[in-house]
Amino acid sequence: MTETETATLAGGCFWCVEAAFKELAGVHEAESGYTGGHATDPSYEAVCREETGHAEAVQVTYDPDEIAYPEILRVFFTIHNPTTVNRQGPDVGEQYRSAVFYHDDEQREIVESFVEELEAEGAYEDPIVTEIEPLEEWYTAEPYHQDYYENNPNDRYCQFNADPKIRKVREKFGEQLATN
Repeated sequence: MTETETATLAGGCFWCVEAAFKELAGVHEAESGYTGGHATDPSYEAVCREETGHAEAVQVTYDPDEIAYPEILRVFFTIHNPTTVNRQGPDVGEQYRSAVFYHDDEQREIVESFVEELEAEGAYEDPIVTEIEPLEEWYTAEPYHQDYYENNPNDRYCQFNADPKIRKVREKFGEQLATN
């Protein structure tokens, strides 16, 4: 059995981030959930009311022999805006912040170096505000949030927000797309 690794990323609405990562070869699972807050076992409603401090996030389980952690980061920093505080497109609030929740020191070092490189090359007009924090607790979102894009392809929110992220992945990472 292939050993997998996990990346935990927050870049706005988890439906959109999850859908984009499911496009990639080597990604075994992308699960929506909550992390980075203070409440135990948060609900979607409490997160949306900003009562928990949690971000909507996605845990990406992947095969590092097919897609490496730096490539996961490259996709992540392509599909969301890492320069806005508590905002992604029309979504505003702490639950929509940009964050990478690292699982070990190696991931921390890689993401810190990755962000430094992006800043040095002037990849964005504004400074990157992505939080880099250790993953402490992970709470899987309610079942209706899982595979939301796949299960609701005609949802207007998804059409306006997830579809552009998926198009970016297909355009910029075509050689890494899953073939299923």
